[in-house]
Amino acid sequence: MQLIRMTWQGQPCWGELDGERVHLRVGMLGARTGQTAPYDPAALLAPAEPTKIVCVGRNYLDHIRELGNDKGDLPTEPGIFLKGPNALAEPGGAVQKPDWTQNFHFEGELAVVMGQRARHLSEGAALGAVAGYTCALDLTARDLQKTDLQWFRAKAADRFCPLGPHLVTGLDPADLRVQTRVNGEVRQDSRTRHMIFPLPQILAYVTRYVTLEPGDVVLTGTPEGVGPLQAGDVVEVEVEGVGALRTPIV
Repeated sequence: MQLIRMTWQGQPCWGELDGERVHLRVGMLGARTGQTAPYDPAALLAPAEPTKIVCVGRNYLDHIRELGNDKGDLPTEPGIFLKGPNALAEPGGAVQKPDWTQNFHFEGELAVVMGQRARHLSEGAALGAVAGYTCALDLTARDLQKTDLQWFRAKAADRFCPLGPHLVTGLDPADLRVQTRVNGEVRQDSRTRHMIFPLPQILAYVTRYVTLEPGDVVLTGTPEGVGPLQAGDVVEVEVEGVGALRTPIV
């Protein structure tokens, strides 16, 4: 299924996409209400209602190398940081380039939205707790990332996590293509099979320490090719089987 979150009659709601029609639902994974609405891409909202956004850093070896972080041993456990719900931005929505960073970077990623409360997941059961998969743009103030104690400004500022366009159920996340384009030029192009820590291991690791709630988002890391953005750029993150997330930078 392709699940979407959108504004309908002035209110946010969930729906199931069926061609050019949307079957409205009771919540993300609830039953259909019997009502339908026309599909309007301009009305889309980020397809998640998280209490937190858990992000994995340095999960692709080529990305570790391009940032110069491969001088020592490779990570032995996932590196985790957080974004708050304030960081969400809707599909197609513009993001303003902040005036407080001189090195504003894109990072395209596969994102996971949890479907149930999860604590102490085993790797074998981890994917069963997932509602679906979508595209994420992890925006980063790279210069501040080097100075912040907790990457708070660098990663978690308002609208630093565009998400969407759809939440797709039933995908196998083990080997999906993840591609990022800036102004139509391919800048990142890899597959999830190249992750150092695959998704079941990530979810088992995170839920050892933190309970994930339904609607929480997990970003799985970015491949090689990150780079700076300027006002006027358009970023597209495409995940195989999901679609493309488009974000203009203004």
